[in-house]
Amino acid sequence: MTATIHFTASESEIAQKALAVLTDRYGAADLDRAQVVVALGGDGFMLQTLHALTDRDLPVYGMNRGTVGFLMNGYSESGLLERLAAAEETVINPLRMRAIRADGSVHEALAINEVSMLREGPQAAKLRIHVDGKMRMAELVCDGALIATPAGSTAYNYSAHGPILPINSEVLALTAIAPFRPRRWRGALLPKGAEVEVEVLNPERRPVMADADSRSVRHVVRVQIRSAQDVRHRLLFDNGHGLEERLLREQFV
Repeated sequence: MTATIHFTASESEIAQKALAVLTDRYGAADLDRAQVVVALGGDGFMLQTLHALTDRDLPVYGMNRGTVGFLMNGYSESGLLERLAAAEETVINPLRMRAIRADGSVHEALAINEVSMLREGPQAAKLRIHVDGKMRMAELVCDGALIATPAGSTAYNYSAHGPILPINSEVLALTAIAPFRPRRWRGALLPKGAEVEVEVLNPERRPVMADADSRSVRHVVRVQIRSAQDVRHRLLFDNGHGLEERLLREQFV
């Protein structure tokens, strides 16, 4: 199995050092011959890796050489083959964002964590929310709003006081960021198959940008989001420390 691991690492010194040690110890396969990808870095690098592998049906095992490492396993130079053999696999679907700008141009991107709409200027954004073609909120005055997957529910969504979602739940979280009106609106849980459309009201005076995992589109007037169930990402975690367990544990700290 040593010839079927493809290693990849962030540009940080600690990740590059780990890359050198592990490739020397276990060998390294070209991506076209690999059966598994081992990513060395933090959560941001894991997202980059998953996006880069969208068209390849390869499992990814992360080893933390960053900070938080929620999507990563602990780092160790020994026992990698045994850990890979015993690893639990979690399959997740990203979100597909379709953002329309004022000039009529359309920009599409995938988001593993969340799609967010954020005000660009000093004034609060005014958003209108449709779900499956039906208007659900005529006006949301806020700093922004986001739609998060279960895998991304502990990231920006959680910081905006959104709910943590079990990894196997068939729902998405719609969460307002610093809402002003309605003051008491706490967001919504939507079926995974729902299509959400966010319309920007008065975009000239209150410009809004859309962001899909740090892929940003400025001056949007309408953003459509739905689960990309035709795209899957395969994550590997050490036995007993899978994503379901991590999401559950996060709710008790």
